[in-house]
Parts: sequence; structure tokens; C-alpha cells
Amino acid sequence: MIDLQPVIAGTKTVAEVVGDLTQDDLTRETNALIYRMLELIAECDDADVVFQPTDPGAHDPAAADAAEAHIAWTLGHVVVHVTAGGEEQAFLAAEQARGVAFHGRSRYEVPWETVTTLAQVRARLEESRRMMLACLAVWPDAPHLALEEEVWPGGPRVNAVGRHAIGLAHGFGHLAQIAEIVRQSRGQKG
Repeated sequence: MIDLQPVIAGTKTVAEVVGDLTQDDLTRETNALIYRMLELIAECDDADVVFQPTDPGAHDPAAADAAEAHIAWTLGHVVVHVTAGGEEQAFLAAEQARGVAFHGRSRYEVPWETVTTLAQVRARLEESRRMMLACLAVWPDAPHLALEEEVWPGGPRVNAVGRHAIGLAHGFGHLAQIAEIVRQSRGQKG
């Protein structure tokens, strides 16, 4: 599991944490992320997908509607957010590996309000896995790993490995949130 806590703490760079990872490692990590999310929701049902958890720390500064900036995310909401982030970084990493300089974001997030069933959540996870793995498969045999770009304005500079890894680390960072939503939802059912 990719852990960027040393980067967040300022004790290491992204390159120091993920610099030795290969495409095969990124493939394994991509699969591990999706497998873990599927494990966490294995006993869930449709009601768990739309369950509104309690999250006193909920804060989404990027919320499309200011009224939603402090709502606790449902399981469906977290899954579409995590998959959109992983896919964005995977697509950008594929371009970077091919020597294409960053030219803007590549993000699409399924509207979370439309994800209301467990079948939709599972399908979204599998679709995301397929897309992220496909992005790794298009890397050239000799990827342009010397090309480094900022992940976000003012953020760390990374090569294609670091960019793909950051997308995965973001997903791994939401696993505890998914587990807590499932715990709360299952607990309220008695």
C-alpha cells in the first residue's frame, strides 16, 4: 500500500517514497486498491450505498454547491470520488510516460447522486480498475521518467510513476473512510 505520509509530513519527497516502483508494481498496487475496496463492501447492500453517515469533520472545499461543503459523504460518493482521482492521475501519468507535458486536468467524476446501488458501486470499481490498468499498458517500453511536472499548482513535482502512485495513494487514504461508513451503516441495522 502506497503511503505518502512522509511526503505530507515533509520528511521525504514523492520520488523518495515511490521512486523505485515499476509499472508492474503500479499494476499490483492498482489491483490491491480495488480489491481492498471490494473487500470492505463485500457484505453491503443497496441501503449501505446511500446511507448518510455521521462525520463531524466533513469538509469539501471543492464541492460544486456550497451547501454540500460540509455533508458527510455516502459510500457511493466516496467511491466515485476515489475512482475519478485515480483515473485522472493514471491518464495523466500515461501521457507523461509518453513524453507529453502536462496540459490540463483530465477528470470526470460520475455524479454521486446517481450511484444508489451496490451493483453500481461494484461496476464503478471494476470499470475504474480496467481504465487505470489500461493507462499503465499504454506506457512506452522506455517511459520518459525524466519528465517531471507539478501534480497540482504548488504541489510536488513527479514523474509518471509518481503521478500514478499519487492517484493510488489518494485512494488508499480513503479506505478508513469507507470502512467507517460501512461500520456505521451496518451498525444502525442492528
